[in-house]
Amino acid sequence: MIRIEGIQKSFQGKAILKGISFVFEQGKPNLIIGASGTGKSVLLKCIVGLIPPDRGEVFYYDKEFTHANRDTKTEIRREIGMLFQGGALFDSKTVEQNVMFPLDVLTKMSNSEKIDRVNFCLERVGLAGQNNKMPSEISGGMKKRVGIARAIVNNSRFLFCDEPNSGLDPQTSILIDDLIMEITEEYNITTLVVTHDMNSVLGIGERIMFLYQGVKCWEGTKDEIMETGVKEFDDFVFANKVMQKLRNNSQS
Repeated sequence: MIRIEGIQKSFQGKAILKGISFVFEQGKPNLIIGASGTGKSVLLKCIVGLIPPDRGEVFYYDKEFTHANRDTKTEIRREIGMLFQGGALFDSKTVEQNVMFPLDVLTKMSNSEKIDRVNFCLERVGLAGQNNKMPSEISGGMKKRVGIARAIVNNSRFLFCDEPNSGLDPQTSILIDDLIMEITEEYNITTLVVTHDMNSVLGIGERIMFLYQGVKCWEGTKDEIMETGVKEFDDFVFANKVMQKLRNNSQS
């Protein structure tokens, strides 16, 4: 579980986040959604400590993270896995070496132990036997799965996904969403997904926070989307033609 309280952030006098509070639940995909420029990525960076908030606090379970000392932050960061928007694989490293990288940096495991763990994670994301491939030799969807394997290789308790379906075709996007959902539930991880993909929202949106101009305008589940009563949220959601059709069908 991750809890944020009153997160505020401004850049050059412009308020980007205006007092965001939310509880990201363990064992469920928690989605942060909103149009471009609403503060989604800034909030994610504040939560993982890449940028400090001007005000507010972040708690990983009962541990306050924002103002914690270096040792406490390091301890928490060891439990965080990141899936970046573009995959962020090392082009000069093999699939195996990419997945092994957090183990090289964060653990004292033997090489055989690392290989066993890498093989387990690659098999879990459906990439068994792809160890020696280079990133240039695999598809975009496979790169995202390598990214997920790398994110969980260190037995992460917290998984952050920044636009995981960016650049993927619809069918592959569904496969990635399903994998994120399965891993979240199977390992009881606290997962945060930043996305504007309504297919993801409808597929795995068990906990959803909608940001509008730096303010949390709505929170709920995918089952509550059709009747939020929040104009800004409805304008965002039903701008999608698929969602318009679903709303029309539900009203007919």
